[in-house]
Amino acid sequence: MLSKTSKYALKAVLYLAVNSDENVRIMAKDIGKPINVPKAYVAKILQELAKHDIVSSVRGPHGGFYLTTENKKRSLIDIVHLIDGRDRLNSCLLSVKDCDEKNPCPFHNLLGSVKNDFQKKLKETTINDLVLDIQQNKSAIPL
Repeated sequence: MLSKTSKYALKAVLYLAVNSDENVRIMAKDIGKPINVPKAYVAKILQELAKHDIVSSVRGPHGGFYLTTENKKRSLIDIVHLIDGRDRLNSCLLSVKDCDEKNPCPFHNLLGSVKNDFQKKLKETTINDLVLDIQQNKSAIPL
């Protein structure tokens, strides 16, 4: 359902959310290894996220990427829509061009409600919600 790039973006944002703030900025090159994403790839993703105010950044010798309190209020769907576009979550699992309610592929009815529920959760869940889960040991991710 999510592209590899969206998954990497979510991991990078979570890494920043847990490990950075306005006073602690992290260089893109230092994020790749802990989240297991190539440095150049994570740098490109973070630049795009910063361009759309999902993460914050400062250039220069003491610069880097970080998340503000406002950044952490963004919903996860903002990240997915930015990276994958708005149609990816609605696309057919088998990539059948005309798959819809009237012309369903074999997986359409099986996944329809699951996809809707997933999108709803992505809209309702903020970056900060996931950070709180991590801090309260409700979930774990190697960050």
